[in-house]
Amino acid sequence: MIIGRPHIHYRSIGSTNERARQAAADGAPGGTLVTAAEQTAGRGRQGRPWSTPAGSAIAWSVLIRQQIELPGTLPLKIGVGVCDAVEALGANGVQMKWPNDIWIGGRKCAGILVEARPREGWAVAGVGLNLSIADDEFPGELRGRATSLGGGVSFGEGVAALNDHVGRRLEAPVEETLALFAERDALKGRQVRWDEGEGTAAGIDRQGNLLVESSAGCLASLNAGEVHLSLPVEDQ
Repeated sequence: MIIGRPHIHYRSIGSTNERARQAAADGAPGGTLVTAAEQTAGRGRQGRPWSTPAGSAIAWSVLIRQQIELPGTLPLKIGVGVCDAVEALGANGVQMKWPNDIWIGGRKCAGILVEARPREGWAVAGVGLNLSIADDEFPGELRGRATSLGGGVSFGEGVAALNDHVGRRLEAPVEETLALFAERDALKGRQVRWDEGEGTAAGIDRQGNLLVESSAGCLASLNAGEVHLSLPVEDQ
């Protein structure tokens, strides 16, 4: 999939995802890209705020027009593409923490928010990527848990890498995406907790759900849209 034709860029905006949804309603084609160097009202999963400070991060949202399935592997395709982009930009130890966090060395460097409208045949995938936020510039609750790409990567280089690698991943077969995700699965083998229990993460199924094995040997399938997931404090 070719991403960035057209490309709408803002120095500052409330939310690139909101602007991309607006573009979808206006009939914009698939591949339409909205970026910003500063985002003042960004959101992550379950409504959590996502900060994009001016000049030190990328807010990136693409409009996807294709058959959308919920639950589905679209968030995994985006996530694996972001991992590939971050690695291509010079990072090592890049993993994806299901369902929407990208880690470098165990710390979050990027977040993903996919907002789908299956009946209308489109989705918006938003990515927030930290380029050069210093450790002491993160909010207190994120210090030690968040990081930046570093290495002097420019805004333009970051956008180009996301366009290239996410675009390729959107066209890849599901089996390939699942295999590549398995290589980058940050949760597999870790203890996880959710509203109704806890267990050991055991990979992802073909619908993009998290598989969790309990101490009793039962296997649960958790939908990202229905679960608030947490790790033990020492693993966060």
